[in-house]
Amino acid sequence: MSRVGVLLVQLGTPDQPTPQAVRRYLREFLGDPRVIEAPRWIWWFVLRFRVLPSRSYQSATKYARIWHPERGSPLLYVTRQQTLKLQEALGEDYLVRFGMRYGNPAIGPAVTELMAAGVDRLLMVPMYPQYSATTTGTACDALFQDLMRRRVVPALRVVPPYYDDPLYIEAVVHRVRETLEDWGKEPEKILFSFHGIPVAYVQRGDPYPEHVQRTCKLLAARLRLDDEQWILCYQSRFGRAPWLQPYTDDVLVELATRGVRRVLVVQPGFTADCLETVDEIGFEAAELFKCHGGEELVRVPALNDHPAWIAALAALVRRESCNWVSETETGSTVAPTAAGETTPRDASPVQDDAAERM
Repeated sequence: MSRVGVLLVQLGTPDQPTPQAVRRYLREFLGDPRVIEAPRWIWWFVLRFRVLPSRSYQSATKYARIWHPERGSPLLYVTRQQTLKLQEALGEDYLVRFGMRYGNPAIGPAVTELMAAGVDRLLMVPMYPQYSATTTGTACDALFQDLMRRRVVPALRVVPPYYDDPLYIEAVVHRVRETLEDWGKEPEKILFSFHGIPVAYVQRGDPYPEHVQRTCKLLAARLRLDDEQWILCYQSRFGRAPWLQPYTDDVLVELATRGVRRVLVVQPGFTADCLETVDEIGFEAAELFKCHGGEELVRVPALNDHPAWIAALAALVRRESCNWVSETETGSTVAPTAAGETTPRDASPVQDDAAERM
């Protein structure tokens, strides 16, 4: 049997931190009807004549703050590292590549490379633990549209949302505990900050907030946090329409004015550091908190290429490619867990967790 193709799909990033490159990226991103659900002809004018002229320069300034002179965009560098390390963890029975929903490298060339290598079974891994039509949904759109133009279409599977998967939860817990150990202090409040979406999208059936709430409850239980110790909030809102609340910046201002001096911000929805983590929280939110009387805002890094996360990804891939790779090919019937232990490959951590809750 040929190797199983594994396609990691991430949101995307501009090619350069310049207004021109950012404009191209934002035009594709904000032009997606999954992202902005508005009448197309109205939004076309608003995007091109109001949003892009101003936002391209503003965003370029922010990207310049986080751009590495050699590595470039943090999101691109981290995703490349995740791909390399996942390939190493999975072994020769799999071929791992990645593609960006917006910008470069795009999904299409990654699929072409996989198929040119003889892949006839493709497993797509959305790098979004919680499902939303604005993320996983549009990533699937892009892949499906690419496959529609091909004469030969591989067998296809998509990893389902893993917002409550024990290995994902454990990977986030690892990140939090390591950050607290390095900090050496106890936060007065812990914020679980997720990317927001418009309330109207939820009213139309998007399950995103349900997934977010479940993730937070599992993390709080695993970290042994009381209800008073943590707050769920949403960041990165865009436009004037109401988005999921409370807003992260409003929460930080309120906490600072109430006398809270130390906060820890966890962003479980981001599997790789990017503008929304490094700059929006690490720089802008930290400055906002301090301007209103806070003293320290510490950001927990995204999962990135942390060994616990790579192990969790490998376990997800093995589980979702069940029967695509035989035991004799893999040479083992167990997969590593985040803690370095082993679990039967045919066992489902999600099912085990559900059984414990019943």
